[in-house]
Amino acid sequence: MLWLFAGGITSLVGAAHTHHRHGDLVERIMHNKRPSSESIPDSNGTNSAQGTSNPSLAKGDVCPGANGTSYTSDANIPYQVICNIDFQGHDFPFQHVGSFEGCVQKCDAWNYINHHVQCIAALYVPYREDDADDCYLKSDISDPSDSPYPIQAAIRLTEQGVAASDTSASFSQPATSAESSETSLATASATLDTATMTSAISETAISATATATAAAATSATATSAAPSASESTAPNGSEPGVTYASGNEVIVPQVQTTHLQGPSQNTPSTQYVAYEAPSGITLANSLLMVGVNGDLSTGYDISLETGILEVNVSTRSLLKSLTDTPHLSRDGGQGGYINGEHLFIFCDTGSYSTTTSSSDGKFLGFTSSSVAIDSGMNGLQGQALNLVDGIGEWSDDVGRMRGFIPFTEGEQAYNLKMQGAGQRYAIWPESSIIPLDATSGIMFAPIVYDNVNQDTKAAVFTYTGATLVTVTAGGKAGPIATRTVKKIFDQDEVEWGCAGGIRSWGPSGIGGDDGKVYIFGNMQGGILLGRTNPADIADRTSFEYWNGGDDWTNTTPTSSSQNFFASGRFMDINVFYSPRHLTFIIVYLTVYADSTFYYRYLKADNGILPPFAPGGDRSSDYVENLYKYDWSDEQVLYKAAQGLSGKYIYAGAVHEGYYGSDDITNGGSKMLISWTAPTGKDPSSLVSEYQIITAEVDWV
Repeated sequence: MLWLFAGGITSLVGAAHTHHRHGDLVERIMHNKRPSSESIPDSNGTNSAQGTSNPSLAKGDVCPGANGTSYTSDANIPYQVICNIDFQGHDFPFQHVGSFEGCVQKCDAWNYINHHVQCIAALYVPYREDDADDCYLKSDISDPSDSPYPIQAAIRLTEQGVAASDTSASFSQPATSAESSETSLATASATLDTATMTSAISETAISATATATAAAATSATATSAAPSASESTAPNGSEPGVTYASGNEVIVPQVQTTHLQGPSQNTPSTQYVAYEAPSGITLANSLLMVGVNGDLSTGYDISLETGILEVNVSTRSLLKSLTDTPHLSRDGGQGGYINGEHLFIFCDTGSYSTTTSSSDGKFLGFTSSSVAIDSGMNGLQGQALNLVDGIGEWSDDVGRMRGFIPFTEGEQAYNLKMQGAGQRYAIWPESSIIPLDATSGIMFAPIVYDNVNQDTKAAVFTYTGATLVTVTAGGKAGPIATRTVKKIFDQDEVEWGCAGGIRSWGPSGIGGDDGKVYIFGNMQGGILLGRTNPADIADRTSFEYWNGGDDWTNTTPTSSSQNFFASGRFMDINVFYSPRHLTFIIVYLTVYADSTFYYRYLKADNGILPPFAPGGDRSSDYVENLYKYDWSDEQVLYKAAQGLSGKYIYAGAVHEGYYGSDDITNGGSKMLISWTAPTGKDPSSLVSEYQIITAEVDWV
């Protein structure tokens, strides 16, 4: 069966993305064969082979003329041009760019945002067209092979002009791509062997990268108020760019200033994938009853009518233009960043036909989850966000949505029949994404049964369990959600993971496969704590739970448990480690409807360092400290205005990593928060029923 959309893949975590991590470039482009000796036409259709020591290179100017020359990117990062050599494996998710320069920019952007991993080579394949993957970012160049097909590679250099993965040698390649394969490969292999290339990034390269990246960033890495600090130079180079406070004491977190950015703007894609899903199942009348039926979530396959459609070789021909620009009204949700992209994930989203100042749109459809990217990263300049939906989000040419997290066929069939009468199943991603590895994250999303009285419009929401969702990003279609386990926790259990969690990275550093995944259980009096290994995240029997003392148990706590690592009445929770303060911070809204973000910090006896940080204990699990010390008193982080309707805000979120090197989670001073504010307006109006509002918080 040819899968057209990612929501239909129900394999275990990690298996669904192995296509990002294996094979070599040559094998993936075999269907686009072209002799290596053939000249590459430039943008005017003529052949060009002009090289330069510091070229501003157009699409056709790179190879063979610039082979072996230096190239400085827009971010002022030095590279060396290498022609027609492939480096097998070690790929980050593939990119669509359309130019050599664009591919190098992707490498720079990857290193700026993802501080725990390094792109050391950008390979551009100029003849791949029609939205094919034409840019390959590499984390390792130790396995070169001659390519019979044109490849324009840029190898990242240090300030000393040597390859970023080794400080002992630089590349020197043949001057023309027309030479024999044997000569080209032999030369490349000899150079690489001499350099003894490895996947580890040298400390010299880390320093050069951090310096150049900071110079290109829109915000400084630290402010004059920042504590004195040292940059991470982990033994395996796993976390360049993160800055830790000096000393061995916890620095008390304090808010310096805040800045309201305002309501976000929704900008739908201009295209959609015109894919006709096969007709869904028809449920027996005995199943179309009012009330929760858990089998509808667990006993059916994933619906092909829902979930993000991928744009790939099978679906590119199905790309069509939207004939109408839909208007969106969004509610709730949080987010996070995955694979170099900052995701904003929402709960209920309604779509309407074009709305103007004089005419409200007409209702098109409703989905219980959607996702968008902040186009232009407007928050970096203190402006309101521009949230752009991906191509794969849409199901037709007028703007009906497929939804981000797919339904099962049982849930979908029930909704199509019953939601007109006020009953439906919804999947509401109410917590921030928990990073899993370098390219994916997870969410434990509540499956909610919504029963609305059609006369009074009063709604009753029933939690029916939690589904495990794996999130990836970077493709042309937009972020992808895979329902890895249809229901991992049940209705009568603690709502594990629905309040989020935190990743405890092991000695291999941020993005590695070791360490633990911690999840929270938000109860009436505080927060419970569970954990498992990353490889076992889909196996609910693998979880262990903190017993309130010094031990962990495999017995699942009941809803009466009071083994809280933090006590209080929390509504929305975000817990993160701050290298700037050498401790953990929890940011939250309370249940008291006061439109206020609060924070507390962990009062550890000494500053906390991850095992991969300079001076860190490589045998420690630094997240275990959450329950070993007391939390500070509650302090006000940010007081938000009530919505236009006068009602309180909700869905408070911290968007970790948004500010890159200057983000609080990387040792910087800035933090992006968001919330939902009800307006009391018609959802089809320009203002919409809800506003997604953001603000910047600057820490001392």
